[in-house]
Order: sequence, then C-alpha cells, then structure tokens
Amino acid sequence: MLMTEQATGHHPQPRPRSGATPAPTVEHVTGAQSLIRSLEEVGADTVFGIPGGCILPAYDPMMDSKKVRHILVRHEQGAGHAATGYAQATGKVGVCMATSGPGATNLVTPIADAHMDSVPLVAITGQVASKAIGTDAFQEADIVGITMPITKHNFLVTKAEDIARTIAEAFHIASTGRPGPVLVDIAKDALQARTTFSWPPQTDLPGYRPVTKPHAKQIREAAKLISAARRPVLYVGGGVIKSGATAELKVLAELTGAPVTTTLMALGAFPDSHPQHVGMPGMHGSVTAVTALQKADLIVALGARFDDRVTGKLDSFAPYAKIVHADIDPAEIGKNRAADVPIVGDAREVIADLVQAVQAEHTEGNKGDYSAWWSDLNRWRETYPLGYDLPEDGSLSPQQVIQRIGQLAPEGTVFTAGVGQHQMWAAHFIDYEKPATWLNSGGAGTMGYAVPAAMGAKAGMPDRTVWAIDGDGCFQMTNQELTTCALNNIPIKVAIINNGALGMVRQWQTLFYNQRYSNTVLHSGPDDVNPEAKGTRVPDFVKLSEAMGCVALRCESPEDLDKVIAEANAINDRPVVVDFIVHEDAQVWPMVAAGTSNDEVMAARGVRPDFGDGEDD
Repeated sequence: MLMTEQATGHHPQPRPRSGATPAPTVEHVTGAQSLIRSLEEVGADTVFGIPGGCILPAYDPMMDSKKVRHILVRHEQGAGHAATGYAQATGKVGVCMATSGPGATNLVTPIADAHMDSVPLVAITGQVASKAIGTDAFQEADIVGITMPITKHNFLVTKAEDIARTIAEAFHIASTGRPGPVLVDIAKDALQARTTFSWPPQTDLPGYRPVTKPHAKQIREAAKLISAARRPVLYVGGGVIKSGATAELKVLAELTGAPVTTTLMALGAFPDSHPQHVGMPGMHGSVTAVTALQKADLIVALGARFDDRVTGKLDSFAPYAKIVHADIDPAEIGKNRAADVPIVGDAREVIADLVQAVQAEHTEGNKGDYSAWWSDLNRWRETYPLGYDLPEDGSLSPQQVIQRIGQLAPEGTVFTAGVGQHQMWAAHFIDYEKPATWLNSGGAGTMGYAVPAAMGAKAGMPDRTVWAIDGDGCFQMTNQELTTCALNNIPIKVAIINNGALGMVRQWQTLFYNQRYSNTVLHSGPDDVNPEAKGTRVPDFVKLSEAMGCVALRCESPEDLDKVIAEANAINDRPVVVDFIVHEDAQVWPMVAAGTSNDEVMAARGVRPDFGDGEDD
C-alpha cells in the first residue's frame, strides 16, 4: 500500500538532535504510568479494551488520564475492530488493549484483519511476569509468536525503562511506510516496576527506512507508456486513500483522460459520479471495470496489490496489458503480476510526479488518443449497468434497502459493512464521493466487522453519521458491542439485512451445489427438532437490540422503507438498529466464479456479456 506520514494523524516526536531541543522533563513513575504517559505523548486519545490480571496495572493510571479515553468493550475482538474503524475513519493510529492469554488471542482476528488491509493499529497486551514466561503460567500465551506472521512488527517488553521507547517506535512503525498493526506485549512486572519517564525517548530503528520518493526515471517511463497507450486503465487501490492522494489522483485522471477503477478498499478515492469512473473491479465488480482490465493495453496500478479477488485466474488476467505498478511496499511489486515499470514510493508523491511527467509528454505533443477506447467502455456501461430485480412477491429487496439508506443518509455519512452479499450490495448501490466514507474488511473478509468498526469510527468522528450495513449472520458475531455503544454515548445506526441465511454461502450453494442448503439457514432449527419453530426468526433482533439499550425498528414492506430510514436518521442520542426483513433468494451480480478467468464474467445468472468484435476479443 502507498502511504505518507502526513495523512496518518499523530506521530511520536523525531529523535532529538544534539542541541536542538531542551532537556526533557524526567518523571519517576511506574512502568504502567510510563505506558499511559507515552500514549498521551503520541496523541492516542481513544483506547478500546478490557482489563484483566496482567494488564490491570495499566488500568489504574489510565483512570487519571485527562487525554486518553478508554472505552470498555464486551469482547476483545470488538476492541480490535473498533480500533481499526477508528483508524480508517480518522487516519490516526487505532489502539486496543487486552490482558494475557485469552484476552490477547481474542485480538488475533482483528490484528490479522488490519494486517491484510494495511491499517495502522497498535495492540497492547499484558503478559505474565517475566520470570514466568515459558512456564505455561496461568493465562500465558506466546502472543508475540502467535502474531508474528500478521503484524508489521511486534515487541515483548520485560523492563519498565523500555516501555516509552517501545511505544514511540510502535506508533512510528504502524503509521509510516505501508501502515499496519504492531503488537506491544508487556510483562506484568515491567508494568509494576519503578522507572524514570522522559519524552521524547531515544528511538533506534536502524533497519526501518521506508522509501517514499519514487525514482524519476521510472516516473518518466510510466508517463511515456500512458501517452503511447490506446486502452489504459488506472487501477486504484486502498493505498491511495491511506496516502491522502485522492486530490492528486483526480488531477492525474482528468489530465490523462483514462478510465479509473477503484477496488473494494479504494471506494471513495475517486468520485463514483465522475464520468471517468467505470466501477469496482473483481469477482463481483462491474462488467465494465472487469472487462476494461481484461482488454487494457496498459494498467497503471496505484496502491493496489493484484489481489486474487481482482485478477481471477491470474495467468489469464489482462493478457494484453503492460503493467506500471506503484506501491510503498517493494514486496508487493512483482509478487502476483510482473511489472514492466516498477515504482516504489508513496502514492501522493508518485501521482504528483506522474502528473508533471505526463504534462511534459503533452507539451512535447505526445498525448494518447483514447476515443475508440471510451466508445467501447461507454457501450459496455450502457449495455451492462448495475441493477437488480424487485421480488415478485412484494417483499423487500435487499439492494433497494441499501440503496435507499445511501440516498437518504446525511452528507458525509460513514458506512461500514460486514462481509458477504450485503457488503457487495453496499459497495455497488451506495455512492462514495469522498475517501474514508466506506470502511470494510477487504483482505481477511471478517464477519462481525461492521458493528465494532462503526463504533470505532463514531468514537473518532462523533459529528458524523455512521451507518453499519450488516447481515443477520455477521450481526450475531459481534452485536454485543451495541451495549458498549449505548453505555458510552456512541449513537451508531445499524441496518440488519435479514434474509434468514448466510447469504453469500447460500448463493454459492445455489450456483455450485445443486441448491443443497447445508447449514446456511439462520432463523429456525430443523423441523424434526422443534416443529413449532418453523418460520420463526430466532433471535428477535428488535427485542435483542432493545435489551442492549438501543432504539429498535423493523421494516418488512417497501411502502414503509423510506419512513423507517428517516426515523432512524432522526435519532441521534442512542444507537438505532433496523431489522430489514428481505427476500432470501436475492443474489449478487455481476460475478466471476472462483478460479475462473475474468473473461468469464457473468452479468447475471446465465448471462455472459457479448463484447462485440473488437480486435482483441
């Protein structure tokens, strides 16, 4: 992912140079007090967590902090996803905290999620006393070892004097270069011991030097390819949002005149309403976006990683295209698709330099003619637009529900989504005009992400409306965080797209398993277990949400849709949950079946697009 420090919010102070700063104030404190003071100094204003034995020493001084707000969650997974939502919405580093053993292992899923989506996160965990490490002590788990493959870096701290430096380094690593999660595991005796605290600490990261400035020669080569291409595509990934490069992207797109496709993690990086935007690529991307990449003679990848959900069968992806691949992480370049022009650098610097280089090409009379290309693209857009059919029985269409939520939401609303059908419909049928208005779990595909991520986003952006678009399956994984929202004045809004099933899995069973619906029905048990339960919906989400301190509504009729959404939008003093009872057979289209070529994209079930007789068809 492409990244710049300017976009990430708070950072620790740089290492002081001799004579450049006054002598720091020295305080005599416990390790736990040093931890809280360090969090204050790096600008961490919100921590999501749950206390327990080994992290308990840190909770006492946190009670006295006037700068750090702690939000007591109901499950550590909720803490991790809330920290991620906070980071994605604000651009700052998200912080979560847990105790040793099961507390720490409950953070593994959100840490893996943040790692896949390059989210700046610092997870602080308590550890058993240093002399007990390795003895299988009560609530001991090697969380450093467990998380090593899913963190950008992690630390085990056994001395109180190392705490301040480690926190400064953790926040710096998490927020610079390609952002990601950093774990800081602190032994209980280190938290209890006495030490001195001074800020800024002397940090020592000799091997960590992210490259942000791209090589000028590579930029010039990329500009020449753009000017010479006939069918270019700007393939934009989430790194463009993380780098704060959306304004530069718009300049580059309009300067070149090339079509722009934004991945699931990049929605909002380029306005959906812009005439050059051709949609989201990938397994459930728009026909135009998928086909544009397949037919392109040049792909300019900016902060994207050629993920399998975008490429489909890799060896058949974009067979005619030369590749310009720009990324802050050199490990991503050439990992999945060889690059003709590799560019290591920060997105904002890369795109800004590309703008100048393309302008220079234009000055010399080298400007691409994309008129025939746009003729094809516009024909595909008109022939295969995104759409959906309303159910014949008059029940609610899930796509219509999500579309109307987007249309009726206040300006600047932040949307989070779980994972599955509702995620794809939210990506397609809500318009994203600005960055950081769409938060979701892209790489890991984590069910249960939406509610705690919405909580974190709202905690970080209290003046913004936050809607969580969730499925009834996802909702049942982390809905307990609604209690956290109700008790901490975090009035999020939740739309449960309730089709009574694990919808995306059911869709695959419909298409690939002869409609054998094995263990995907959620709302009732097998008839032979409880015949009276057939057709009932368990749990009752309205009663459940009310029990957690929320306003709860239910909508089952298209005639009531706008009224119920308006009622939810009008309530801003408590969390609101709306149970939308929708048709169970709705499916997500377009679709590229797993393991197949993007050439085999289906616009709808059984409908293969006809792209005419172009020279590369």
